[in-house]
This record gives sequence, structure tokens and C-alpha cells, in this order.
Amino acid sequence: MRLGVLDIGSNTGHLLVVDASGGAAPMPAYSHKEPLRLAEHLDESGVVSDSGVEALTRFVASSLEVAEDKGCGEMLGFATSAVRDARNSDEVLDRVRRSTGVDIEVLPGEDEARLTFLAVRRWFGWSSGRLAVFDIGGGSLEIAVGSDERPDVAQSLPLGAARLTRDHLSDGRDPDAVRRLRRAIRAAIARDAGSVTRSAPDHSVATSKTFRSLGRICGAAPSTDGLLVRRVLDAVVLREMIPKLLGMSQREIAALPGVSTSRAHQIVAGALVAEAVMDLFDLSELEICPWALREGIILERLDQIGVRG
Repeated sequence: MRLGVLDIGSNTGHLLVVDASGGAAPMPAYSHKEPLRLAEHLDESGVVSDSGVEALTRFVASSLEVAEDKGCGEMLGFATSAVRDARNSDEVLDRVRRSTGVDIEVLPGEDEARLTFLAVRRWFGWSSGRLAVFDIGGGSLEIAVGSDERPDVAQSLPLGAARLTRDHLSDGRDPDAVRRLRRAIRAAIARDAGSVTRSAPDHSVATSKTFRSLGRICGAAPSTDGLLVRRVLDAVVLREMIPKLLGMSQREIAALPGVSTSRAHQIVAGALVAEAVMDLFDLSELEICPWALREGIILERLDQIGVRG
């Protein structure tokens, strides 16, 4: 079957078209995406602006056309932190539904962590033992830990790279602002760290774009080397890189390998979150997994209809 998964993230809208069949991994067939930056379209009261809603509606409409053109038998739409946390989320999704006919489900943060964990478990398999999975999105940080396909711990913290940049670094990277942000990040992660550290993981994994970019900056193989190359984010290298990033302009950061222009302004905040995760949980490295939330959504849907990928 051919399935379309419409991911409305805090940074990017992404339609992934995949082919699925019994006994095989879902195979990407087509990708359509756009940098929506919804986390930055929230005003001071937490309302998505009209321009943000219009951009989202246009993207959903174009994604529906792509899905139809590519022969998708079904399209699953979901939204994460930026829409989830918006005060007018119901109004936003209603406007999108009335304009496009597409229903978008808002994923609770714990489900986001759970489904990302499922994707990582399926990618690495049972030989990885107890997994700890970390995902830095635009609006939130997801943490999940467990020994099965469902995690024992599933947390979602408001520590996304776009959110932190908007709330703490919008006026630049003043040393005092960076120090305050670093302290706030660590306090938020440490608040419930005991549930994660109660049983040490056998394998610690990172997913999604921010971690992939940080891994590439710190020496991981480029995407052109393929999905099966092992990639890691080294804690020592990251710690040494952060002062360098703080001294770079946004244009210089955008020129680094693995960093897109649309996300360059968020890399410092993302790096501070990644450093805090690795420090507080005493991780010398995180292995980068190419599968994340979208794949988790796909895999769960395939399980529901009896097509195991």
C-alpha cells in the first residue's frame, strides 16, 4: 500500500509518501516539505498568527494535491508542539479542515515520545537491549526509555530549539542570556531525571534534524553516505564545539555541514539541550537513528491494519 504521512512540526511541514508491504521496511517514495516555523508564529499570548495559519493551510492543501498525485490510499495528518501548545489550536485546525478537508490530529507529547521510541526500537531491534531515546524538536524535547516496544518512561519537555531561541535568544547570544538559558535547560531536564536513570540503558540514541545537524557538525558522515552508516554525536566534541558556535554569525553557522539556512539560528539552543542531555545522563555518545516520529506513526498504522513493516 502507499501511505502519506503529513507531519506538522514546530519548524517544518513535511509530507512523506511511503510504500509498505508485509515483511519489509516502509520505503520512502516521495517527500514534500516546507519551513513553516510555526513555533515562531506564536505571539506573546500563545496564539498562532493569521500569517502562520495561512501558511499552514497552503501547505496542507499542496500536500493533499501531492498525496493524490502520488496515489496515496490514505493520508495521516498530525501536529506536534507548536500547534499542541497554541491557545487557538482548535481554531487553527478547524480553519485548515474547512479549507482543505484534511483532519490533523494533535499528538500529546507523551505519544510523540512513545511513537519515536517505537521507530527507534524497530530500527535497531531487540539486540539493543534497554533503549534511551532523545529527540530535540522545534518546540519540545522528547525522552523515552524502555526495554520493549512501548517505553517505560515517555516525557515531553518544552525545550525545543525554536522555542528556546524565540524565548531566550531572540536578542542575540549575550553571555548572560546563554548562561541563564543553560541553567534553565538543565533544571528542567533534571527535575524528573530519576525516572530515566533508575535503570541504565544499554543503548542511547538521538533522532531528528537537530541531532543530525549537530552530529554532522561534530564529524558524523554526510547523508550521501546512506542510511546504514553508523553516526554518533560525541559529547567531548560537542562540548568543544559550543563556544565556537557562540562566536559564529548565523551566516557562518548556516555554512557548516549539515545545517540548513532555515535552522541555523536554532543550532546554539539545540546544542545546549544536547549537551545538557549528555551531561546529566552521563552519556559519552549518542547514536543517531535515521527513523523518528514519522516512521513511528507509519509503523503503528501498519500494525493496526495488519501490515508489519
